[in-house]
Amino acid sequence: MHTREKHRKIVFYKTYFQDFFSKQNEKVKAKIIWTFDLIEELKRVPETYLKHIETTDGLYEIRVQMGGNIFRIFCFFDKGLLIVLANGFQKKTQKTPTKEIKKAIQIKNEYENEK
Repeated sequence: MHTREKHRKIVFYKTYFQDFFSKQNEKVKAKIIWTFDLIEELKRVPETYLKHIETTDGLYEIRVQMGGNIFRIFCFFDKGLLIVLANGFQKKTQKTPTKEIKKAIQIKNEYENEK
């Protein structure tokens, strides 16, 4: 069996992401996993799937679209290759809610302080 080369490794920090993931239906979970695989395997990930959030210091969002639903999962890089996942939410408006970004920054700071 040929395993595809990975350019990144996705790692979860505490249970923030799992709490969000466990609430999703099977189709959404499958799409999230598919998106994670893509992000790990592609050398250059299109902004459709991974985008830096302007006005933040190194915070990114993983973008998952399932039918008419849009989900965002915050993440950040650690040592270049490692992506650490923070909170996720279902996007209902054009703009990413500030409170979600603040929560993600809080989680990122928490992670960095524990290292």
